[in-house]
Amino acid sequence: MVNCTKLAGFQVLSFRSFTVYIFKTLCDNLTYNVGTTKFRWLTTMTGKVKIGTHDGSFQCDEALACSLLKMLPQYKDADIVRTRDQNILNTCDIVVDVGKEYNHSKRRYDHHMRDFKESLSTVIKKPGYDSKITLSASGLIYCHYGHDVIKLLVPHADSRTIDVLFKYIYENFVKEVDAIDNGVDICANPLYYIRTDISSRVKNLNPAWNSKGIDPDKQFLKAVELTGQEFTECVNSAANIWLPAKCIVEDAIAKRFEVDPSGEIIILQQFAPWCGHLFAIEKELNIQPLLKYVIYKSDNYRVQSIPIEPTSFTCRMFLPEAWAGLCDDELVRACGIEGAEFVHRNRFIGGSATRESALMMARKALELGKVI
Repeated sequence: MVNCTKLAGFQVLSFRSFTVYIFKTLCDNLTYNVGTTKFRWLTTMTGKVKIGTHDGSFQCDEALACSLLKMLPQYKDADIVRTRDQNILNTCDIVVDVGKEYNHSKRRYDHHMRDFKESLSTVIKKPGYDSKITLSASGLIYCHYGHDVIKLLVPHADSRTIDVLFKYIYENFVKEVDAIDNGVDICANPLYYIRTDISSRVKNLNPAWNSKGIDPDKQFLKAVELTGQEFTECVNSAANIWLPAKCIVEDAIAKRFEVDPSGEIIILQQFAPWCGHLFAIEKELNIQPLLKYVIYKSDNYRVQSIPIEPTSFTCRMFLPEAWAGLCDDELVRACGIEGAEFVHRNRFIGGSATRESALMMARKALELGKVI
């Protein structure tokens, strides 16, 4: 579990701070060593560190891979070399998405080989790293350098928190890029297609087939900046919004037996998005019996039934049928609890004037639900 006490001391780099720190300082230093020869490369003889990737049309995965590397001190001033010439790639300090080789010790991170089958689960062989989606260049770079990048952006987080953030960001950002780049459909026979995802927007930065005078290398720079900004937004949201909510839910679950001897009712000390966290924590801690009701403060106090799955409308235990659609005095007469204000006709949520009356509603609903 995350150390929620330490969480209060985080000083996460804001998106604005990151934009100033990284993309003003780092992206301005990006230079593309390209020329008009067939090698599309012109050495600057600067002795700088070089990040190699392929030229021609670009995709989100190598743009994000380059952006992640440029966030690190050892690569922040690196030149990006865009070429497919192996002799030139051999001079690069690190190569992504080209070269027909994956070898971390040599800092080579291509994924196009016929026998390439690496995923998060095979590269990071630890519990909780379960994804079987084949990695793209960005996934490889994230696996090997993502913890360091997150530590840079969330400098006061401890190692356990970095680990939690790493997994969340992979699931909610990097995994999508891996899947799209490797042609993994989100589902069979989709009813519509998403054209505004980050991979599509990077693809649209490529010069159009009939465009004139547009430098593809400058467009690639825009893709590096775009992916870096959105990656940072994801880290910022995870550290400042998602993780504090997780701590609130963890605390409520830890205190569930103080709320009710059944251990099936929790009270959030303040409202936070709870559903996804609740299911993850139940699974992580193997909580039995499963939770049935969540109480939290809104404009009044809410009693909400927990669904059988995060996206389901079917609940583990609905509020009583006799309360459905009632409010105020009519509800008070039906349930016998002063302060009860309403129950939705579909019985998944109710409201009460006070914390105490909300808890009484949950306890009575639990009692009646177990009789049925």
